[in-house]
Amino acid sequence: MVKFLLWCILLVLCWPLALLALVLYPFVWLALLPFRLVGIAVGGALELVSAIILLPARVLRAI
Repeated sequence: MVKFLLWCILLVLCWPLALLALVLYPFVWLALLPFRLVGIAVGGALELVSAIILLPARVLRAI
């Protein structure tokens, strides 16, 4: 909702820039999508390494 309100303000202040942002937003989102996927993969890998490192402590704590 905040993004929409900011876009409406931009539309009132500078409508050509607002229309350009409206047209370019899907392309920017698509361009940034691989970086999001890499971030998810790296986060998952780091969680896996953390779980493997902390596994002995969890096993000892359960005993």
